[in-house]
Amino acid sequence: MNPRLVEFALRKQRLQITAEHQRDDMMRRFDGLESTLDVVDQVRDGVAWTRQHAPLLSSLALIVVASRPRLVLGLAKRGWAGWLLYRKLRGGKPALGLIAAPLARRILEMLLDKFVARRGR
Repeated sequence: MNPRLVEFALRKQRLQITAEHQRDDMMRRFDGLESTLDVVDQVRDGVAWTRQHAPLLSSLALIVVASRPRLVLGLAKRGWAGWLLYRKLRGGKPALGLIAAPLARRILEMLLDKFVARRGR
């Protein structure tokens, strides 16, 4: 047999063995990522479902807002405070809303009181 062909065959075999070891190593490293990728797939499927059913979800949200406005306002207020706290803890811009919220509340209460007083006349 031609020595050059034997050399090519041996080189091919070494490359195949190296590729197999690299595949095994890669699969071992990806074992930890499999569960993360499953979660990403579930989130992607959930987003797709939400986009497909947007009118239904919007209708349900409007019904909840119309039937329980105080509940929605309370949840929105808590969500906003949580967001501001999260930003403050992350070291972002100072949460000016935490300072401005009581002031805004007092202004809104004063406006509401004036509105109620005018309607009561």
